[in-house]
Amino acid sequence: MTVTRVAVVQAEGAPDLASGIARTNELTAAAAATGATLVVFPETWLPGYPIWLDVCRDVALWDHAPIKKVFARMAENSVVVNGDSGRAIGEIARTHAVTLVVGVTERVEAGAGRGTLYNALLTFGPNGALLNHHRKLVPTYTERMVWGPGDATGLRAVDTPAARVGGLICWEHWMPLARQALHESGEDIHVAVWPTVHEMHQVASRQYAFEGRCFVMAAGSVMRASGLPAELEAHPERVSSPDHWVMRGGSAIIGPDGGYVAGPLFDEPGMLTADLDLGRVREESMSLDVSGHYHRPDCLELTVTRERAGR
Repeated sequence: MTVTRVAVVQAEGAPDLASGIARTNELTAAAAATGATLVVFPETWLPGYPIWLDVCRDVALWDHAPIKKVFARMAENSVVVNGDSGRAIGEIARTHAVTLVVGVTERVEAGAGRGTLYNALLTFGPNGALLNHHRKLVPTYTERMVWGPGDATGLRAVDTPAARVGGLICWEHWMPLARQALHESGEDIHVAVWPTVHEMHQVASRQYAFEGRCFVMAAGSVMRASGLPAELEAHPERVSSPDHWVMRGGSAIIGPDGGYVAGPLFDEPGMLTADLDLGRVREESMSLDVSGHYHRPDCLELTVTRERAGR
């Protein structure tokens, strides 16, 4: 029996990238102190999910000075994967000897696509090496104003000391072919990152676990309206007070039968931990294995084009 202790961090973000990296280090240390060897943070944890796209007024106005200022600040505080900020995240994984999966807004600094921002999911091994770099295939709805479309280079699971780990970002969980690509890559543990894991996101995360016969770590953030950019006006129909939770968390750990192992946790910061018996992945695959005996590649075939969009 192989048992892996895992942790999902649900926390309020920091105001800038430098303090966000420091906070990531503190929270990873706390997770490692519980014995966790795999630690997961939510979608664009660094430098924070742009929830203002959904709850503030006038974000889509053309040539609107306040929103341009907010966007520029987000870009300035985004992670350069092959730069100092990317290496700092890898160093956190190495320092605490954990596999670390972190959602980031990524900024491309040079070459094709210079200046483009991507919604990315980074997986670091306990030696600090970057094991996987996935960019969200299609930014969802208003997200297309701030992020470019990603690619399938990182659409895969990777071997780690904790388990074989893959991940998808938010509404990619409703892209059937993206799910199948991950299933065929052989996941023990799937990381599902969201801004908030609300009801339908819970459904998607649980369905993924049942379909993929793997554990799912669903990670969401918490944020009060008081944390929204000062330049923007909150929409009164969506924000009731400064203490209103505009991101509610909802993090959970789900078993390969679709049942909850831990959580969900709403409306408060916290950390979910669990000891996962990876033998359950094999047990549950007896009845359903969409990349094995319940797969018909002679009838249905998936091709993945693994070309990096920009650098």
